[in-house]
Amino acid sequence: MARVTRASVTVADEVVGAIDEPGLLVLLGIHTGDDRAKVPVMARKLHELRLLRNEESCAGTGAPLLVVSQFTLYGDTRKGRRPSWTAAARPDLAEPLVDAVVEELRGRGATVATGRFGAMMAVASVNDGPCTVLIEV
Repeated sequence: MARVTRASVTVADEVVGAIDEPGLLVLLGIHTGDDRAKVPVMARKLHELRLLRNEESCAGTGAPLLVVSQFTLYGDTRKGRRPSWTAAARPDLAEPLVDAVVEELRGRGATVATGRFGAMMAVASVNDGPCTVLIEV
C-alpha cells in the first residue's frame, strides 16, 4: 500500500479506475491460505490505518483508495531465476475475495476505485513521501 497524491489504472488505453486526490493505492494480493474471514480485518486495516499525512486515515479524512488486484506480490524468488506463483491464490478464490474487500470498504463509507481483475493493467501513481507499507493479515 502506498500513500499517493493521485493514482490510476489503465486497461487497453482506457482509464478504469483513478483517484485524483491524496489517498491510498492498494496493491492487493490474495494468498492461497486467505479466506472470507480475513475480508473485514483487511478492510478495517486499510480504512483505518493512520498512514496519510498528519497521521490521518482514510476513515478520518474521507480520502479515497484505489484497489488493484496483484497476484505477483506472492512471487517467490528464493530458487532459480524464475518466480514461483504457487503462494498466490487461484483466480476462482482471489477474485471474489478482492471484490469482497472492495465491498467491505464501500460498506464502511470509503470511496473506492478499482482496477480490473485479471487484466493487463498499467498502474500510474504519484507517491506522497514516498510512503509504502506492506500489510499482512
